[in-house]
Formats: sequence, C-alpha cells, structure tokens
Amino acid sequence: MNKTIVVVDDEKDIRGLIDIILSAQRYTVIPAKSGQELFDVLARIRPDLILLDVMMPGLDGFEVCGRLKQSPATRDIPVVMLTVMADPREVQKGWEAGADAYLTKPFEPQEFEREIRAILGA
Repeated sequence: MNKTIVVVDDEKDIRGLIDIILSAQRYTVIPAKSGQELFDVLARIRPDLILLDVMMPGLDGFEVCGRLKQSPATRDIPVVMLTVMADPREVQKGWEAGADAYLTKPFEPQEFEREIRAILGA
C-alpha cells in the first residue's frame, strides 16, 4: 500500500520538486499551498505524513503544526518542518510546536528520501 504525504508549501516550484522526488519513490503526494488548504485536505483524508513549510501567508507552519498536534484527530500524524529557516531559535520553535523532524532547504534529494523513509518506517 502506498503511503500518502501532504506537501504544504506556498511555492509551486518546491511542491513540484518534492512531488517528483516522492512520486519516484511511489508515495502518493497531495499538494497544499497553505495551512488552511491543509486543513481542508485533512477533512477528507488522513495522510501518513505532512511536510510543512514555515513561512506561508496566513497561518505559519509553527501555528499549523501546533494545531495539528493539539487535535486528537491529527496529533499522531508525523509532521516534518521543511524550511529555509535554519537558525537554532527557529528550529527550537519547530520542536516546541510538536514537529517530528526539522529539515532545511535546500536539501540533497537522496538525503531527503532517506529521512522520509526513516520517518515513515519504510
């Protein structure tokens, strides 16, 4: 059975790149361009993993992650912060929001794939 990953990023090119990488590994990828769009997706499906950018219009990734981890319906879905924000204070905010992992952009595709497989236990 394929694992489903929701990719939340306001940049179309980033969503497309991640889709290419993950689809090649036979993951089902569902794009979302905002935190609100993610919540709309979650009303319909339960993914195996959420890749979440931090800097987005409206709700930022820290707030979205915090809401996900506070809700009984979504708290067990692994959330990976995927962002250019590498400052240790920002990384700490990600952990405090409940992130299961924190990856920075730009990333090496093979290392990214390994991290995703490890998180999903695949």
